[in-house]
Amino acid sequence: MIMQKHDKIFVAGHRGMVGSAIVRKLKKEGFENLALRTSAELDLRSQQAVMNFFESEKPDFVFLAAAKVGGIVANNTYRADFIYENLAIQNNVIHQSYRAGVKKLLFLGSSCIYPKLAPQPIKEEYLLTGELEQTNEPYAIAKIAGLKMCESYHRQYGCQFISVMPTNLYGPNDNYDLNNSHVLPALIRKFYEAVEQNKSEVTIWGSGKPKREFLHVDDLADACFFLMQNYNGEWALNIGTGEDISIAELAELIKGISGFKGKLVFDSSKPDGTPRKLLDVSRIHSLGWKHRINLEEGIRSIWNNAPVEMARFVSHA
Repeated sequence: MIMQKHDKIFVAGHRGMVGSAIVRKLKKEGFENLALRTSAELDLRSQQAVMNFFESEKPDFVFLAAAKVGGIVANNTYRADFIYENLAIQNNVIHQSYRAGVKKLLFLGSSCIYPKLAPQPIKEEYLLTGELEQTNEPYAIAKIAGLKMCESYHRQYGCQFISVMPTNLYGPNDNYDLNNSHVLPALIRKFYEAVEQNKSEVTIWGSGKPKREFLHVDDLADACFFLMQNYNGEWALNIGTGEDISIAELAELIKGISGFKGKLVFDSSKPDGTPRKLLDVSRIHSLGWKHRINLEEGIRSIWNNAPVEMARFVSHA
């Protein structure tokens, strides 16, 4: 199932970081027949609303990038919201894609679906082999359900529904709210405010020892487009760089890019989360895809556009 320029493509969650990157990639490749709806126009949690949308629009291809997402604090605080809303969105979009005869669907999972203490780097087959990280368990369970739903519709009905597990993402349209964001955008905001307000120190949550892998969202969109055109297997695939960095090293990298001259303070009273989370990306590499944007280059591009990126979150930006 190869996407043609005349095909109608539904990008669920097109205003979010991932969805907007996928829209940019599609338009860059010459795809203009896009079915896009805001959450006010289409509540993906509503079974009736989603059914009506698919019956009227009849999309040929679907990128399911809509989800309720957040960092450690948000995941641990709004546990019921994270499991309910993500299950509802997934169930509705995947099932109605089946009912409407969608040619192909790509579901965005998350690397947090893997066991907390999985061997490193994490292979796709490590799914469901150990306990999950407790702080984001409800979100992870919802995402696992989405992967298994695609796999099951693939097996039972022959649907070309594929799934991917991206590593930690960053890029345009990220969330810079300090209570609900992921570690990289949270650090960028902290350094941005420290430079703007001439602060003497920046506090980083946790010990700084955990290691994380980071992928620019434009690389993720490129991978999703590539897989939509070239992959039909029922195995969910990891998408990442295959390289990781400690939170302390990340903070030093952003400090250097920002020009901040003060000191770094690590608040060990805050949770570290999973000790390490590096994806094995050998499967997607074997298919012919590899990331292009290195971490320093990606962070510099975000930093250079920081006032625009954080205008929604920083009152004086």
